[in-house]
Amino acid sequence: MSVLIWLIPVALAMGALGLVGFLWSLRSGQYEDMDGAAQRILMDDDTPLSSPGETRRDDNTRDGDD
Repeated sequence: MSVLIWLIPVALAMGALGLVGFLWSLRSGQYEDMDGAAQRILMDDDTPLSSPGETRRDDNTRDGDD
């Protein structure tokens, strides 16, 4: 019975922490664009990500094989 003295406040604190986390995610806009991520994953974007002025090295060439 003495265990309930600890378990009830711990359970209430964890529930309150979960509720605060959920309310924070609502206010920060985590659920604003639910369809956007699902559509972006289907887009085929094969352009390489490189900085301007950087040359892309061919994968078939190795250093020292001249």
